[in-house]
Amino acid sequence: MKGSLSEHKAGNRRFTLYLPPSYSTDSREFPAVYVHDGNSLFHDEIELLESMFQQQKLPELVLIGIEPENRLDEYTPWPAASLSDQFTYFGGMGYHYLSHMANQFIPFIEENWNVARKPHTRGMIGASLGGLISMFALLKYPSMFGKIGSISGSYWYENAAETIHISSLQPGTVRVFMSVGSEEGREKQSIQQHMLKKTKQVHQSLKEKGFTEDQLCLSIEKGAVHHRKYFCKQFINALEWLYGKNRSTL
Repeated sequence: MKGSLSEHKAGNRRFTLYLPPSYSTDSREFPAVYVHDGNSLFHDEIELLESMFQQQKLPELVLIGIEPENRLDEYTPWPAASLSDQFTYFGGMGYHYLSHMANQFIPFIEENWNVARKPHTRGMIGASLGGLISMFALLKYPSMFGKIGSISGSYWYENAAETIHISSLQPGTVRVFMSVGSEEGREKQSIQQHMLKKTKQVHQSLKEKGFTEDQLCLSIEKGAVHHRKYFCKQFINALEWLYGKNRSTL
């Protein structure tokens, strides 16, 4: 028995919905994971995920792959100059995007599919700028999400690490998975060269705010660069750490 992938729209927002093998409308509610950049992190990983469900390494999850309308605008918390002439500037509409997620998109999903509405089952995961905005979702809506995955989060972004450091974020019961490749940013001449250092800084800031080892994980993948191949691998690791066996009751 296999799950299903289907394309949908909520207003103008496109998204891919993955429903696991035993999903039905009259069964128990399923944990829902909101994933940035559409289904790019999971469309090649479904077979592996379903194997993990079968082996009971993971509970069955509903995945919602949210298509960005403009990721340079929506995944950045405030405007910033572009890093090169090849790209437009960063629009900094992240808080507007997160408000749309919290007040319109997520309620739409929860009204139309059989997913749990409890914060401790509700997750948000993204990679690169998607990893950055996932962490800012926790800052903006700390009681809404119980699971945050920040894969190769763009903490080089101007003032991002500093803003997280001085924020009043409290650990509560949230669990945060962070990952970065040991080689990320090494060849860059721009502020992206500080990728590894800034990720470690954010991790340290969260520890200082009281996040325990059971609430916070930093995976530094040796030899990994900033590439989707590594993001997808870390997406699976994030789900296993956040939702897997020996974790808190769902």
